[in-house]
Amino acid sequence: MDDVDQKSCWGVTAWAVAGFAGVMALAWLFGGHEVVAVVAAH
Repeated sequence: MDDVDQKSCWGVTAWAVAGFAGVMALAWLFGGHEVVAVVAAH
């Protein structure tokens, strides 16, 4: 049972990281480097 929970947890973590990276990439494409720097600094 723990193995299933652990895999599920890592799956959610991977999707969250991928989603955040996607948002940062879109911000970089549309807003320029300054927007990403400000968001990353917080």
